[in-house]
Amino acid sequence: DANLPLLHHYMHLRKKIMGLEELRFYDLYAPLVPEADLVVPYPEAKSILQQALAPLGPAYADVLRQAFAGRWIDVYENSGKHSGAYSGGAYDTPAFILLNYQDRLNDMFTLAHELGHSAHSYFTRRTQPFVYGDYTIFVAEVASTVNEALLTDYLLKTRQDPALRKHLIVQQLEEIRTTLLRQTMFATFELHIHQSAEQDQPLTTEAMSKPYFDLVARYHGPEVVLDEEMALEWARIPHFYYNFYVYQYATGLSAALALSRQILDEGQPAVDRYLRFLSTGSSRSSIDMLRDAGVDMTTPAPIEQAMRTFGQLLDQLEALS
Repeated sequence: DANLPLLHHYMHLRKKIMGLEELRFYDLYAPLVPEADLVVPYPEAKSILQQALAPLGPAYADVLRQAFAGRWIDVYENSGKHSGAYSGGAYDTPAFILLNYQDRLNDMFTLAHELGHSAHSYFTRRTQPFVYGDYTIFVAEVASTVNEALLTDYLLKTRQDPALRKHLIVQQLEEIRTTLLRQTMFATFELHIHQSAEQDQPLTTEAMSKPYFDLVARYHGPEVVLDEEMALEWARIPHFYYNFYVYQYATGLSAALALSRQILDEGQPAVDRYLRFLSTGSSRSSIDMLRDAGVDMTTPAPIEQAMRTFGQLLDQLEALS
């Protein structure tokens, strides 16, 4: 709750930038700024990523060289090819990447993301026996998000185009909003329905809809006008029908933002800790691995640091608007 005023301020900024008399919840799905008009051919994306991820040191750079030179990556669209992008492979193969690259800024970020997964798999499988040669959902998105954060930092430091800078700032704001704040809101609701079930309270539509509506209103503040149908949004969220799960999106992003900041600020000591984390696989608990890497997820510190970043990004967006 202490950080919700930052989200409320972001809603105020969205309403102002979009020129709306009232901000409806569905307006949050509309682009806040135009997509940056930046063409990034694949060879250029490789070069940019090698520079952006250089703070991770020579061992990580060597993995990038292997991925680019060793045909780990299926780059372009093709007839019958699966859509989207992902990192795959097996314990004794390279961590292959499927892309459908189209020379857009977003495609470069997708490449950075999937290279994070593949590097995580590479270091884990090279170091750990088969039984520990994978990693848990709790940490699965850390390495990919660290790469995206380092790429954003590099582009903000090296590119002066105001439209591009605004696009990058909004992109990171939206990632924090949707991955940390929205998923925390979901987790709060998920906890409520689990506790209700444990207390033998029936999980009827009415019993779940009002608490959900009130939660959305509390998170988004007075600037967002909610239609009454918002009370039923919970019904379309598939994760609520699984095990207790969504909080891991928020913890993963918080850990990644904290680690990327340490890598940029501390240099080699933080890099050494991070590479040990990538090499640990599932041989230790996720909490212990992250703590050794420099992020204690049993404390509020990583969330608070992520929200400070959110506040700084808001200040930058307001200055550009």
